[in-house]
Amino acid sequence: MERGTSTDSGSVCVQVVELSRLTANDSGTTIFEPQSSIEKRESSNEASPISPKTPAFRAPEKKLTLFALRLAILEKVATGLGALGFIWATVVLLGGFAITLDKSDFWFVTIILLIEGARIFSRSHELEWQHQATWSIADAGIYSFRAIRTSSHNLVEAIKSIFRPISLVGKRSSRTRNITENADGTSFRSCQRKQSTRTWKSSDVPILPYAQWVFLTRNISKLLYWLQLASATACVALSLMKLIKHDYGEVAKGDTDKRNRYAALNIFYSLALAEALLFLVEKAYWEWKVIYCKLLEEVNKDCDLGPTGMVSIRRFFYDAYSRCINGSIFDGLKMDMVSLAMDLLDSNFPEEQLIGARILRQFALSERFSNDTLQKIGINLSVIERLVEMLNWKDPQEEEIRRSAAEILSRLAGKKQNSLRVAGIPGAMESISSLLQTNRNSSCATDEIGEKKIIFDHANYGCWTFNHLGLLILKKLARDHDNCGKIGNTRGLLPKIIDFTHAGESLLKNEHATSSQILTVKYSLQVVKMLASTTGDGGKHLRREISEVVFTISNIRDVLRHGEKQPLLQKLGIEILTSLAIEEDAKERIGGTGGILKELFNIFFKEEMPENQNHVRIAAGEAIAMLALDSKSNCHRILKLKVVGKLKDALEIPLLRVNAGRILRNLCTYGESDCFNQLRGLATSAPIVLKTIISEEHKLQEVMIGLAAHIFRFMTPEESSIMFQVAGVREEELANTLVQILKKYQFPPTKVPRIRRFAIELAIWMMRDEVMNVQSFKQLGLEEELEGVLETTSELENFNIFSGTIGLSRHNASIHSLVETALKLLTQGHHAAFH
Repeated sequence: MERGTSTDSGSVCVQVVELSRLTANDSGTTIFEPQSSIEKRESSNEASPISPKTPAFRAPEKKLTLFALRLAILEKVATGLGALGFIWATVVLLGGFAITLDKSDFWFVTIILLIEGARIFSRSHELEWQHQATWSIADAGIYSFRAIRTSSHNLVEAIKSIFRPISLVGKRSSRTRNITENADGTSFRSCQRKQSTRTWKSSDVPILPYAQWVFLTRNISKLLYWLQLASATACVALSLMKLIKHDYGEVAKGDTDKRNRYAALNIFYSLALAEALLFLVEKAYWEWKVIYCKLLEEVNKDCDLGPTGMVSIRRFFYDAYSRCINGSIFDGLKMDMVSLAMDLLDSNFPEEQLIGARILRQFALSERFSNDTLQKIGINLSVIERLVEMLNWKDPQEEEIRRSAAEILSRLAGKKQNSLRVAGIPGAMESISSLLQTNRNSSCATDEIGEKKIIFDHANYGCWTFNHLGLLILKKLARDHDNCGKIGNTRGLLPKIIDFTHAGESLLKNEHATSSQILTVKYSLQVVKMLASTTGDGGKHLRREISEVVFTISNIRDVLRHGEKQPLLQKLGIEILTSLAIEEDAKERIGGTGGILKELFNIFFKEEMPENQNHVRIAAGEAIAMLALDSKSNCHRILKLKVVGKLKDALEIPLLRVNAGRILRNLCTYGESDCFNQLRGLATSAPIVLKTIISEEHKLQEVMIGLAAHIFRFMTPEESSIMFQVAGVREEELANTLVQILKKYQFPPTKVPRIRRFAIELAIWMMRDEVMNVQSFKQLGLEEELEGVLETTSELENFNIFSGTIGLSRHNASIHSLVETALKLLTQGHHAAFH
């Protein structure tokens, strides 16, 4: 799942993963070979969402924290000067010289103190009111000269409204619509959430009746802002006036009460002037960075938060600035957007939850910031619990919060340690299950402009988007075996997942089918495949549960029958059948479901399939071989399909020969007596089998040796001699090849775990078929090699198939018994030949 963004107020878009990443690799691991648990979980076509080599990027919000620090320094210096001036005036001037001050100086000092007191009061409270205004999406804004000028007309109208009846106030809503718009002109009306019935939202508190607009928090901060500017300007004017005129009254000689008045007044007016000028410098710096340099817009662009991101940026800036002002000036430097978002996510107000969810979603999906963001979320269990809780929210007004939580969790589950934390939360699986709404509606369409996207229609809440996200989260959680067990044990979850595997003919054959519908089937099949391939006792339980759902096999059959335009879906369905066939009961259910074997053979033999889809044919052959293994009933069903001739021809097709050999070997092993004539026809394939054994290596050689030992059982000694002549292979040459195999594979690799077993089986047949072969094996040193096999044999060689590193379907005869039989034949045959 890639990055998702909100395009407008009417729809929500989420990008989907491209469906065509297909690879054909006929040498990959299969169920016939043991695999490590790491290899086994490579079932996802998607790479890890976080690359370990992702370079570190400087957080864009650091520009805001540095800006807040500089403003706080100016603010605190100005406040310090103001406090010093206030103390100087009250203690030195008014306290010590109240009687001796000139009348004009007395009133100048008094007025300056009053206006400075008003300014300081306004400043401290303006920050509080502005900060409160950012708690609402519709009210967030940083006010400046320009912002206030643009709203001056509205202010006049608001003052007039005080004297109007209440009914008239509501009629002017259209004039104040610009208040609910952000700096980019995007209305947040569509983002308004349901309101709490027990608490007030700070921006909606009417301080006085009949004057709602004027006395709302967002507008009080404007009034306080103007009051500060007016106070500072007046202070500068009065201070300069006195400092320039220097008119402090006459001082008579010998009047000791007035001798320090000049110095005291100069100091006071200088302090007042410095404080007011610093404040104006601070405001000018504010205006320069915010309005002309567009610092907030720049940070929003760097964070890639989109038009609605200005709300988040403003909220972050005011929080950082408040910390610098109210505490240490360095407190704001400790803030970051992710921490703010996690705090907002835990709020009781939907608008704050939405702001937090938007920030976390964007940062979690961002290529630059996802690594750091997911790391912060992953170590905070309370945040993960909150995100999981949000998955249960069904109110349509909370759909974006819920979707954002699902997208964040879908990325968070991409790392194993995080997936374990998510799955470990009580009720997490039930919450994820709530995303899988089965009342899908065809009105959910796709937007094919640019990248493929899924459009979430507000009128059809709970449609495809949440289904995809739920399945994607389950897919990533299922990479861990323990999580697979939790998924299987969650009541009602498995049937929901399987329900999404349904795809009818109209969908699969429709070239214009929406990507959202195909993606749903793909994700569900991937999840079922991962569950079915789980190893251990948990995997056995899951395979039984999956096969017992009555729609599982029939849904896969529809995909096989009609999915020629969706090869990836076919491959996933085939792999599910292969994994389920590990269990005997499931194997019988699959074979007994009408059309499954036939459809698998149709795919396996389909010559017109494009080369880049060959992996689907390989998977089909492996599934058939698995279904035929240890199942007489399925072997009988295969033989009834009259496909032995095609399988025999497939032995000469490089793409199919491995699985064709496996299928034929199983048919020869478990075919019933009434099918003897069909299997006897395999005799004509003996020459190609013998040539392959002599000329090939590794997996193909192993399969052909195993097949040869069974094909020759259907021939007389005379017929087998003829086949050797047709193949142009001498029996001594084949005997030498088998002995060399035993020498080469003293410790069989996982790619060919049964090659020594099959070689010994073929050697036993050759010694029984022709006594002279015993002497050949004796001369080639077979006896010594067999003794070496007894010393190096392992459990690996005693099983037909594997579930991870666990061996399944044990061979009837152990390799030790085969070696003893071969040694016995060597001894008896040698004596027979000698006599």
